[in-house]
Amino acid sequence: MAAEDYKFEGWLGKDFSCVDGKMVWEEFEPKPWEETNVDIRITHSGICGSDLHTLRSGWGPAPYPVCVGHEIVGVAVRVGSEASGDIRVGDRVGVGAQSDACFGRNAPDGNCDACSEGSVTYCPRIVTTYASTHFNGAKSMGGYATYHRCPSKFVVKVPDGLSSAAAAPMLYGGVTVYSPLRFHGAGPGKTVGIVGVGGLGHFGVLFAKALGADKVVGISRKAEKKQEVLDMGADEYIATDDDKDWEKTHANSIDIIISTVSSSKVPLQGYFRLLRRDGAFVQVGCPDISDPYSFHPGQLIFKRIKFTGSHIGTPDEIREMYELAASKSFKPWIQERPMGDANQAIVDVEAGKPRYRYVLVN
Repeated sequence: MAAEDYKFEGWLGKDFSCVDGKMVWEEFEPKPWEETNVDIRITHSGICGSDLHTLRSGWGPAPYPVCVGHEIVGVAVRVGSEASGDIRVGDRVGVGAQSDACFGRNAPDGNCDACSEGSVTYCPRIVTTYASTHFNGAKSMGGYATYHRCPSKFVVKVPDGLSSAAAAPMLYGGVTVYSPLRFHGAGPGKTVGIVGVGGLGHFGVLFAKALGADKVVGISRKAEKKQEVLDMGADEYIATDDDKDWEKTHANSIDIIISTVSSSKVPLQGYFRLLRRDGAFVQVGCPDISDPYSFHPGQLIFKRIKFTGSHIGTPDEIREMYELAASKSFKPWIQERPMGDANQAIVDVEAGKPRYRYVLVN
């Protein structure tokens, strides 16, 4: 398919009010073509909380007009002559939250330490899939659209054992929890807690079980989600608003806690009490910059707890995650919405309605 046979159109946010369901459908200019690129006809695009943070400029001023969406699955329709990997026209492929990094670019000052070590998600020159700037100076535009153009290094093939609808939200929501679970050793012999069982958190429950953790504990504010979370495979559920004395009852019982909550209004001190000595509290949810965390370090000091964070996942981690999911007949809890319904869908996400992840379908 020649490039002139298709148009790049999508939902564009023009100012911070767009998060209220006021995106507009327009044609946009993709990054200039390079022979290392792949063009993707988008079939599925997951909706992520990060999209809403960006649309409302919660993490700083957004480069309006912006097209969000970093859980992109579709069909490769154009593959550059210098594209890396074994991607061919017609392949089912995906792109997550990262679009480029300095590795392989032969920059005058060389690759950064992160890229040299394979930790490309921590590259200081990271290009995110939307609201960022490519190395050729063009704006990056995301997946609430008809087509997406991406450097091939960050395009991954979707295995046959996964549906496109399931594969899409795993490109950010899935790998953002999979990466720290693997890094911190979630598996046999470990008890894992997942704080905030929503779009990201439900993936945390599913992957902790898939990795073989002895026990998985879902942790949310209200008891109303308890049965759903147990049905996902969690062994236990803590409702911090509804369970009396939960901090005392479950003290020193968890090895790793992954927090997906993007708000500082959480009982951090209580979560620290749940951790065993040498436990790890890993933050992956990112609040708006106007909503910083504050806590007393006593529990960290006296139990040698690690308070740390984690950022998305590398293409290799995505491939590994996909293979695990395919081998386990992994079934994320998703609801498909038409691409034309994107404005109402983001309003519904803000209202907490998904169970547990929306995927836009072209």
